[in-house]
Amino acid sequence: MRILVTGGAGFIGSHLIDRLMTEGHEVICLDNFYTGHRHNLLHWFDHPYFEVIRHDVTEPIRLEVDQIYHLACPASPVHYQYNPVKTIKTNVMGTLNMLGLAKRVKARFLLASTSEVYGDPEVHPQTEDYRGNVNPIGIRSCYDEGKRVAETLSFDYHRQNNVDIRVARIFNTYGPRMLENDGRVVSNFVVQALQGIPLTVYGNGSQTRSFCYVSDLVNGLMRLMNGDYIGPVNLGNPDEYTILQLAQTIQAMVNPDTDLVYKPLPQDDPQRRKPDITRAQTFLDWNPTVPLQEGLKLTIDDFRNRLSASGTTAVVSPTLHSMSS
Repeated sequence: MRILVTGGAGFIGSHLIDRLMTEGHEVICLDNFYTGHRHNLLHWFDHPYFEVIRHDVTEPIRLEVDQIYHLACPASPVHYQYNPVKTIKTNVMGTLNMLGLAKRVKARFLLASTSEVYGDPEVHPQTEDYRGNVNPIGIRSCYDEGKRVAETLSFDYHRQNNVDIRVARIFNTYGPRMLENDGRVVSNFVVQALQGIPLTVYGNGSQTRSFCYVSDLVNGLMRLMNGDYIGPVNLGNPDEYTILQLAQTIQAMVNPDTDLVYKPLPQDDPQRRKPDITRAQTFLDWNPTVPLQEGLKLTIDDFRNRLSASGTTAVVSPTLHSMSS
C-alpha cells in the first residue's frame, strides 16, 4: 500500500515507518521537523519506496494514498506548551486537513489520540467510555482539548462523510529516539542519571504512570489500522508504577550514586494514569510484551550512545548496573 505518516520523523512515527518499510509498503513521511529529526529516518533516504515531504499539516496538501497515520503534534508538555496556539491549531486544523484528504482519496485514517483526553482521571483504571476530567483553560488544555476535538472531528467525518476512521488513545510510550529535552519522565530520569546530576521527582513521587515500549505500541497501531474495529481504543501497558519507583529503577540501572531531588508538582499533572486495555485485547488481540526492565535497558543504551556522541555524558559506564531489589 501507499501509506502517509504525518509526524513521521518523530519518536513514534519513525519507529512506525521502520515497520511499514520493512513490510514492503510505499511510505510518505510528512513532517515540519518541529520536534522530529531527519536522522531518525536517514537509513531509508535512498530507498525507492520512501519519500519525505517537509510540510506543516495546518496547511492542506494533495496526495494519493491508501492509509493515513496521523501522528503530527508535539506530545510532550515542554514542547506543546511552548507554543500552545500552534499546538491546538495542529490538532484541529491539521486533523481537518488530513480527514479532508482521507475523504477525497478514500483512504483509511488513523488518529493518534492520547490518554490526555482523560485529563486528571477520577476513574481508575481508565476505560474508553470514561469521558474524562479535563481543565479546558489549563496550561495542558491546548493538547488535551485539542486531541478531544480531533476525536470529535474524526467521528463526525465518519458519520457525516463515511470516512473510514480508527482512533487510538496512546498512553505513556518510551524507547530509543525519545528527545533528550522533551521533559517526559523517562527521558528526564535517564538523561539526568547519565549526566550524574540529581533526578528530579515532581511532587512526592506517588503519582502513577504506565509505560509502554515503542515496539509494542507500533504493533497496536498497525493492528488497529488493519482491523475492523474503529475505536477509540486504549493502547498502553497496564503495569502501573509510581514516579518514585521509576526514578529508583533508572537510578539503580544507570548510576546508583545519583541523588533524588523533589520539586513542586506542575499544574493539572494527573495523579493516576493506567489504561484498561480490554478492548485492545478483545478486538485487536493485542497485549504489550516488552517488560519495563528490558525496555529501559534499550532506551538507556540509546541515550548513552547519543549523549556520548555529543560529548554531554558525564557518566558512561561500560555495563548497566543490575537493578536493586
